[in-house]
Amino acid sequence: MSSPVQLALGDPAGAGTGAALRAAATTPTLLEQAQTPAVITLVAGGVALLVVLVGGSPWRLARNGVTIVHEAGHALAAVLVGRRLQGIKLHSDTSGVTVSRGKPEGPGMAFTAMAGYLAPSVLGLLFASLLGADLVGTVLVLIALLLLGVLVMIRNAYGVFSVVVSAVVLALVAFVAPVEVQAPFSYLVTWFLLFGGVRPVVELQVKRRRGRARDSDADQLGRLTAVPPVLWVLVFAVATVSCLIAGGLWLLEPVAA
Repeated sequence: MSSPVQLALGDPAGAGTGAALRAAATTPTLLEQAQTPAVITLVAGGVALLVVLVGGSPWRLARNGVTIVHEAGHALAAVLVGRRLQGIKLHSDTSGVTVSRGKPEGPGMAFTAMAGYLAPSVLGLLFASLLGADLVGTVLVLIALLLLGVLVMIRNAYGVFSVVVSAVVLALVAFVAPVEVQAPFSYLVTWFLLFGGVRPVVELQVKRRRGRARDSDADQLGRLTAVPPVLWVLVFAVATVSCLIAGGLWLLEPVAA
C-alpha cells in the first residue's frame, strides 16, 4: 500500500507507467506504419513491376486490364474526332479490336489509331496526379466510369465477361473491403498502368520483327501517314516511358519526403 507521502506527492512508478502508456498511444503501430503513403506506393509499385517483368499467367491475366484501357483509348479518340463508334471486342488472348465508322484516312483516323497504346500510360499518369493530391476516391470513380463506358460498347461474350469481372473486383474494393484497402488498390492499379503501358510496346515490336503484326496500330499509322511504322513504335515507347517517369515521381514523392 502506498504511504501518505507517496499519495501526496504522486507515485513515481505510477507516473512512469502513465508516461509509457501515453508514449505507446502516440507511437504508430505496425499496421498504421504499413498504411503510410510511402509504404503503400513502394509495395504496390514492387508488386506491379514484378507482374509486368515476370510475365506468365499473372501477366496474361492482368493484361486484360491493359487491353480494356487500350480499346477504351481507341473508342474515346474515335468519339472525340467525330467518328461513329460501332463496338469493342475483347479476346481471350488479351487482344482486342475497336470498330468505328468515318473517314478511312486523315488526322482523325490517325489520332484514333494512335490512342490505343498511349491510353494505359496516360491514364496511369492521370491517376498518379490524383493520388498525389490524395484523391483516392476519384481514382475509383474514374475506373468505374471507364468500365461502364466500355461495357456499353462490348460486342462479344468474352468482352462482357472480362469487363464484368473487373467491375466485380472494383465493387468489392469500393463497397465491401475496408477503407484501408482502397488506397493500396488504387496505387497498385496506377503502378500497373504505368508499367503495363510499356511492355505491350516492346511486345509489339517483337511481333513486328517476326512478321506477326502486319495490321498493328503502328503499321496502320504507317499507311495513314508518311512516318514508317518503326518510328511510330518509337513514339509509343518514348511516350509510355515518359509517363512512367513522370507518374513515378508523383507516386514516389511521399518516399522522398
